[in-house]
Amino acid sequence: MSSSPLAAPLDVELKPDRPPILHIDSPGDAASWAAQYREALRAQVTEHGALLVRGLGLRETDQVGAVFGALSGGLMTEREAFAPREAYGPGLYSSTAWPANQPMCMHHELSYTVEVPGLMLFACLTAPAEGGATAVADAEQMLQALPTTLSERFEHEGWLLTRSYNDEIGASLAESFGTDDPAAVERYCGAHAIDFAWQPDGSLRTRQRRSAVVRHPVTGRRCWFNQIAFLNEWTLAPEVREYLVDVYGDEGLPFNTRFGDGTPIDEDVVQLLNSTYEEHTRREPWQAGDLMLVDNIRTAHSREPYGGERQVLVGMAEPCRLSDCAPTPEASRR
Repeated sequence: MSSSPLAAPLDVELKPDRPPILHIDSPGDAASWAAQYREALRAQVTEHGALLVRGLGLRETDQVGAVFGALSGGLMTEREAFAPREAYGPGLYSSTAWPANQPMCMHHELSYTVEVPGLMLFACLTAPAEGGATAVADAEQMLQALPTTLSERFEHEGWLLTRSYNDEIGASLAESFGTDDPAAVERYCGAHAIDFAWQPDGSLRTRQRRSAVVRHPVTGRRCWFNQIAFLNEWTLAPEVREYLVDVYGDEGLPFNTRFGDGTPIDEDVVQLLNSTYEEHTRREPWQAGDLMLVDNIRTAHSREPYGGERQVLVGMAEPCRLSDCAPTPEASRR
């Protein structure tokens, strides 16, 4: 490798089954290095959809926050979270709280919102003893690989996310909406194309119809962009699904997805989506100090099961309105 890490495209290591990797020698001040090479790094993300930078030596949360800020120009505050995170500063979060032995399958972060992050930033402070990779998959290739009849149905109808907020599973009202004041929650739902209904016990159920296919705001390419499989009941471990259905009923699951017309999605469809993702997955085990940048519209990401301690910090940036991505159905244009 040359001493100028971005002197030529060949400095980025490209292998079919791994995300692009840029190896650098520790620059000392990681935030200054990130600011200096921001445009070159972003160009690599635009070209490849993701980039893993190895050698920055990230070790502290403040250091990560400074690097994220230098690369993004400002981090987003998460809204409509489906599970809790720990906040380390404005827009700087822990990974989503999710059982270590359960995978988080491929998804595009907050693809059910009307304003989505265009860029995801990840930093590994502690690498797990085994597993735990943040794998990636190309959304354009995913769309092309799906059966045409299925992709066209989702493109025409969109997809429906249903949520039931409770105090036991998933994010609470306050964690998801930034408030537990019913009037404020209703105002948020009204402004973000979310149908809502308060239940007799005071809990909230919501429904939101969103696009499954969008055009990338920079390249114009059509991308499979959603969380249909990830938030569907059939992706859950069988024993977890059975427990949740037993406790909350089919209509009261903390989250679930349907076809845009409200029709349930069969298990075989969800399995097909997840297996197609797997065919297009690129993965590289985390090493402590790593940085990863992901184009959230072009590229899906996952979190694989792991053993041992794992600390990966997350930032979201470059908000993009879904209505600017030529979505269908019309419900997503609100």
